[in-house]
Amino acid sequence: MLEGVPGTAKTLLVQTLATTLSMDSCRIQMTADRLPNEITGSSVFHPDDKEFTFKPGPVFTNFLLADELNRASPKTQSALLEAMQECTVSQDKTTHPLPDPFMVFATQNPVDQDGTYPLPLAQLDRFMFKIIIDYPDVEAEKRMLNSHHATAGLRDRGELGINPVLSAEELLEAREVIRSTFVRDEVVEYVQSLMAATRDEDLLSVGASPRAGLMLMMGAKSIARFAGRDYVIPDDVKEVFCPAMRHRVVRAPMAEIEEIEPDEILTNILETVKVPR
Repeated sequence: MLEGVPGTAKTLLVQTLATTLSMDSCRIQMTADRLPNEITGSSVFHPDDKEFTFKPGPVFTNFLLADELNRASPKTQSALLEAMQECTVSQDKTTHPLPDPFMVFATQNPVDQDGTYPLPLAQLDRFMFKIIIDYPDVEAEKRMLNSHHATAGLRDRGELGINPVLSAEELLEAREVIRSTFVRDEVVEYVQSLMAATRDEDLLSVGASPRAGLMLMMGAKSIARFAGRDYVIPDDVKEVFCPAMRHRVVRAPMAEIEEIEPDEILTNILETVKVPR
């Protein structure tokens, strides 16, 4: 999940990532009038044989981009719940498996903007990370303006020098390597202690779920592999803690009144929970 104001290249970032993967991809522009079956698919009646046939929707792809997800109605947002958890779509008492690998990226505008709907916690909890896309700093924005003023609006990613670098098979292999990363008992206990701390925190009305702990572990394993290690250390857990938790916890009314951001609360938890040696 990428959150930021319009014009900060959230959609471009995800589309660029999709281009680097040699897999099927699809973008769904979420709007208030979009219906659930426009995402998952629907049964179509054929007069000739007098039977219904399931016509898959755009969710049947490897890489799905739900653009401006929180502009869709809650009913339409819920159409992705089963797909994001079980990687299946149920229609007319039949369960249809989605392609493997299957991943969902979504962009959203800040929830206080006009025309947005708050995402249900059940859906937020299915996103592994929530990344905040802020305005670039001065130097980065200057580089962007200098480098891309002549390419602004180009639709062909190849013209921008973006080409596929990874296949679906290689991605599945990488996933298995990450899953095999070793995690010692002390790190497992550290993760559990962090989860428990979010549930005991007075500034949070809803703490992290058990699924949040699993996603935190998977994120830490990924960081370990990127660092060239086949084992997880506490610093890996710390690095992904805020991105993995900021959308899963709910602030208590006191924290909202005092405008204490989730990241501030989570950072304080990191500082108070004992780190294993």
